[in-house]
Amino acid sequence: MHKEVAKIIKALGIMIFMLLILVVIAHVVGRAWNKRTPRDGINESMVVDVNGSRQWINIYGQNKKNPVLLYLHGGPGASTSAVDYVFTRKWSDIYTVVTWDQRNCGKSYDASQNDFVLTKAILLEDGKQITEFLRKHLGVDKITILGHSWGSLYGANLVQMYPQYFTLFIGTGQLVDPVENEKAFKEAAAKWAESDTEAMQLVEKLKPEEMDQEYVDARNSLLTKFGYSMMKDGTDYNFLTTVLFNPHYSLTDWLVYLQEDSRGYLEFFRSDALEDFSIKDKFVYSVPYININGDMDFQANYQLAQNYYEGVIAPAKGMIIMKNTSHGLLESKSEEFSNVVHDIFEKYKRLYK
Repeated sequence: MHKEVAKIIKALGIMIFMLLILVVIAHVVGRAWNKRTPRDGINESMVVDVNGSRQWINIYGQNKKNPVLLYLHGGPGASTSAVDYVFTRKWSDIYTVVTWDQRNCGKSYDASQNDFVLTKAILLEDGKQITEFLRKHLGVDKITILGHSWGSLYGANLVQMYPQYFTLFIGTGQLVDPVENEKAFKEAAAKWAESDTEAMQLVEKLKPEEMDQEYVDARNSLLTKFGYSMMKDGTDYNFLTTVLFNPHYSLTDWLVYLQEDSRGYLEFFRSDALEDFSIKDKFVYSVPYININGDMDFQANYQLAQNYYEGVIAPAKGMIIMKNTSHGLLESKSEEFSNVVHDIFEKYKRLYK
């Protein structure tokens, strides 16, 4: 009997070992395939010295002659380099796309910076220096910004502060004011939960001016419970193979990623420094201003974004609403989102001549 059990355990061990070998082989082959450089294009990953820190970027495009677009991920501190190549490359036929892991997150993570205090001045200087590096490295005068969520707020501030560097601003899941956004969420959530005692207990935990982990957990629970969560529709690509074949992450990189400490960004999220980025009273842009928002986005309240848009003064502006879509519009509906980006490019391509 014991011998039979030992044989079964041994067979299972061999099967698991072989499976791991196959996964590693698939990982190596998939990474190599996705690390290829398009014939007339560019595919470069590098760490750049930025404002006293080392920050990671990838530059990918199918034609080096295309204009440059800098993608700003959300958060703050929620790097998307684990998956973003699979949706940002869908814009790479019209743009040379730069993905950037902002200070001390993702592939820019450095444990020695965990206690570094983030401020508006520091982050804007980071953005300025990355922009200046790209202009010089790629030989372009101006670039386009596409920012999601926190990245849309960050990008709007950069474009307003340094308009001479930019051609066009695209904000998606547009955040206008951090505190007003959370007040609007609490108001919406109270309406969803009015006949649900358990949900109302979560609403009572929402204190927009005292955002902490408990607040974030309660907000996410309410979004999920009532069908408005960021990834309510999943993704229109295979998440597991996207992670497995990620050209930017070795197995060692994944281990570092899993150990990332985000307390610096949590403190920033809770501090007045985040509110310093508010654009609720800043309506003037020197470049065209475009918004892409989901009509079910209450994480970055789409109604506040629409109200803000009405007051924007810019050389041109546009608002695109994606139907039945929440905050994860880039990932959950990457094909539809890419079509929108292509439409915007066609409308404003004269700016790149």
